[in-house]
Amino acid sequence: MTASPPIDELHFEDAPDVGTVPGPNTRELLDKQRDIDSSAVSYPEDIPIAFESGKGATVRDADGNTYIDMFAGIGVLNVGHANPYVLDAVHEQADKLVHTVDFPSEARLDLIEKLDEIAPGALQGNNKFVFGGPTGSDAIEAAIKLAKYNTGGDGLIAFRGAYHGATSGAMSLTGNKGFKGDYTPLLSDVVHAPYPHPFGQDKTPEEAVDHALEEVRAILEDPYGGLANPAGIFVEPIQGEGGIITPPEGFLTGLREIADDNDVVLVFDEIQSGLGRTGQWWASEWYDVTPDVMTTAKALGGVGFPLSGTMYHEDLDTWGSGDHAGTYRGHVVAMRAGTRAIEYIQDHDLLAHGRDLGEYVRGRLNEAATETGSIGEVRGKGLFVGAEFVDADGNPDGETVDAIQQYCYEQGVLVWKAGRHGNVLRLLPPLVLTEELAEIAMDVIVEAVREVTAERQATA
Repeated sequence: MTASPPIDELHFEDAPDVGTVPGPNTRELLDKQRDIDSSAVSYPEDIPIAFESGKGATVRDADGNTYIDMFAGIGVLNVGHANPYVLDAVHEQADKLVHTVDFPSEARLDLIEKLDEIAPGALQGNNKFVFGGPTGSDAIEAAIKLAKYNTGGDGLIAFRGAYHGATSGAMSLTGNKGFKGDYTPLLSDVVHAPYPHPFGQDKTPEEAVDHALEEVRAILEDPYGGLANPAGIFVEPIQGEGGIITPPEGFLTGLREIADDNDVVLVFDEIQSGLGRTGQWWASEWYDVTPDVMTTAKALGGVGFPLSGTMYHEDLDTWGSGDHAGTYRGHVVAMRAGTRAIEYIQDHDLLAHGRDLGEYVRGRLNEAATETGSIGEVRGKGLFVGAEFVDADGNPDGETVDAIQQYCYEQGVLVWKAGRHGNVLRLLPPLVLTEELAEIAMDVIVEAVREVTAERQATA
């Protein structure tokens, strides 16, 4: 068995090291992709890169340019690219057995037990876990079914700014009108409430929370609230695609109380925020609130294998045999990878590491905010970080984020964006990012903020 190497041994030693990008091999692959791949492809439109290999928190493109990865496949690669401790188990499992539907296997049962070990609050020791399809959307669909099955209702509450996935039910819960507008009708009885975002709403934290909770309670309890037969409340403990919106204290606690008062299921979507991303196993642990149901995916597959699942309180385990299914609920290679990834996080205390490194990253961004005036707010927990950019009038400034992303790419650091207006710089590096790599990456990012801000102010 491969030993569990320390995080400073996981990366390409030369990162970052880039020439002129994109290089010829990358351009050739991008051109070929445009010819034969789907028109739905989106990410290369923002960063024209073709990956060749990855190690830890670093990646190499088809021309040999090496980058620091501050995005990790949308938070998929929490233990880094090609983590050898995880891949050792993957190779061993793949040589023996790959797919078992839902017949028992050590790989399946080990992961269920490991997830119970790190389950939040009252779910620990009192949960069931169901595997379905390979993506987070599948986990959301399972949660929708659970809520409806156990309450007899069909109405769902979600939140503005939310992203829950691209399948029909998950898209119904998603707030982005442009994303789902061409696919209506979706689920008919979904109501979106405000998500507390003090900076974006020009409210104090207390006002933002009170406003959101009043709306949720009215939807459920006002005779004219609009939701006739409620089943569940679906919420991201920290909104990801919405812009790393970190709710003030009291919001999740209030949702828990409202759900209990109205006998509806409270579902936390931890697909992007879970498995150590925030410096806790689950973002909800920052608020000491336990859901009835919790969805997970992304980092669950260890090193990028597709795997999702839904954890729920055992009292909700009422459906019959075969009432929820999915062909890839027996992807035992991904399950072995998931268990090893959790072990690696535990063995190397990556929760504490992520908390410490996240403070450093946010601190550097706050310094840049003070210096340039172009960042309205820096927020997040652990290595789930967002910086919201605004212009001189306080309006969302997505063009600056686009320019920063391009600048960083040309200097060998990969960053991404989020937010309703594309004006949030989003950083989700692997949890194995070292202090040295973080310092190099943040030097580039802060330099990008300075240079882009100065250039835009000079031409304003």
